[in-house]
Amino acid sequence: MPSFEFSFTNDLSQTPQPSAANQQSALIEDLVYANRILYDQGVLDGFGHVSARDEKNPTHFLLSRSMAPGLVTTKDILAYDLEGTPIDSSGRAVYLERFIHAAIYRARPDVKAVVHSHSPSLIAFSVTGTSLRPVYHLSSFLGSGAPIFDIRDASGMTDMLIRNNQLGDALAKVLGDKPVALMRGHGAVVVGNAVQQAVYRVVYTDVNARLQSEAARLGSITFLSPEEAAKSAATLDAQVPRAWELWKSRIGKIE
Repeated sequence: MPSFEFSFTNDLSQTPQPSAANQQSALIEDLVYANRILYDQGVLDGFGHVSARDEKNPTHFLLSRSMAPGLVTTKDILAYDLEGTPIDSSGRAVYLERFIHAAIYRARPDVKAVVHSHSPSLIAFSVTGTSLRPVYHLSSFLGSGAPIFDIRDASGMTDMLIRNNQLGDALAKVLGDKPVALMRGHGAVVVGNAVQQAVYRVVYTDVNARLQSEAARLGSITFLSPEEAAKSAATLDAQVPRAWELWKSRIGKIE
């Protein structure tokens, strides 16, 4: 009988890898979902924005043209350099506060996504100086608490907007290595190592603020200890896709 020889290999280099174009397309789709999800979850309304670092070129980031987040489509996503300059806007209006994103990406190589929101629950903490700290496990990423950025410390009297790189750098400095910073009388900035994580964090930062405000009315609060927060955050990072897929299912197909 003829003999047959079979050769098996575990060489993963032979496994087809997604092309750079497909990876870019997937990132743009995630960014559109992020805009729609955050509107659906009540974190963004007609204002606010979310960006992602460009996977092909980490010196660029992706952000929608200036428009309401709940209406963003794949055709609205533009690329910007780390000074906040659009690569090619084709005459389309861009967000005035794109410098928030540019400055954080310059300062934090670990950050792959940034969200800026005006959540009322967070503004209440920003104007009272009350420390926003984790009251339950799903917001454990808050750790020892969120710092508060006061624009007056950076530039005196302003219109409260981060309209240049100087102000962006000042905000990034206050954020430091934290995942969340509040902005006095304005809102918050939240970062993550992926679009999905940034979305998860800003949703549960908002939930934590509402829980903490309610708990304060009832009595003294037992916050998560730093050790509890660190252990919980490490566990829950792996669970982000569960929430992301649920939120995506509410949005349905995007353009």
